[in-house]
Amino acid sequence: MTTTATHNAASTARSAGAGSAARPAPGPAIEVSDVTVRYGDVTALDRITLTVGSGQIVGLLGMNGSGKSSLFNALMGLARLDEGSIRLFGGNAKRARLANHVAYVPQSESVDWDFPVSVREVVMMGRYGTLGLTRRAKAADRQAVAQAIERVGLTNLAHRQIGALSGGQRKRAFVARGIAQNARLLLLDEPFAGVDTTSQATISRLLHELRDEGRTILISTHDLAGVPALCDDVVLLQRRILFQGPPDEALTPVLLARAFEAADVEGAA
Repeated sequence: MTTTATHNAASTARSAGAGSAARPAPGPAIEVSDVTVRYGDVTALDRITLTVGSGQIVGLLGMNGSGKSSLFNALMGLARLDEGSIRLFGGNAKRARLANHVAYVPQSESVDWDFPVSVREVVMMGRYGTLGLTRRAKAADRQAVAQAIERVGLTNLAHRQIGALSGGQRKRAFVARGIAQNARLLLLDEPFAGVDTTSQATISRLLHELRDEGRTILISTHDLAGVPALCDDVVLLQRRILFQGPPDEALTPVLLARAFEAADVEGAA
């Protein structure tokens, strides 16, 4: 049994109060309606419905194979929807992606750290949507990149090869890429895995700042201990949405046991 329908109004009201009081009450950033994603005979997402208000940090929790990666791929347009629909910021999801409103911060394991690219070049990738075919950066692009790098505390390492950085510094560089992109929705895949304490604190502080500016952040994480201080809402996923609500209601022994119990999710992502 899910609680998304009864919870949406409360979560939107709660997000409207975050940050500046002058910011208008936001509408939904994410509207997932009865979405099913299959890979061959494997059902990765089974008729899930989810609404996330703008200006929220939402933790996505579930065991490996519960569908977290499939949900991210669906939001990014990388997974075909067998059923259902997705709307982003009240409109067509594809249009939102083409407008660079969606940014992705990957897991460390999914990146080739030997590729010879600097921190500055990684962050500049966030500007590709505005550079045109020539990929020639203008003054405004260079300024946006410099400001994003400064904001994550990597100015002194801007010319360093990305592979030479610590795990936490690499994560901060990819967050900076999303900032330079001026994305309205950030999808973070295990942002605290293999991250030092300093970077954890820096990333958490930065995510709260971005939330308070009205950006929406969806985080896939196994760090249950850090969820209450970081997230406004929690979604428990096991191919279906088991629960959506505030951390103190989501992180109960009964619900966590349901979310992390062994299930037939082999092959799901």
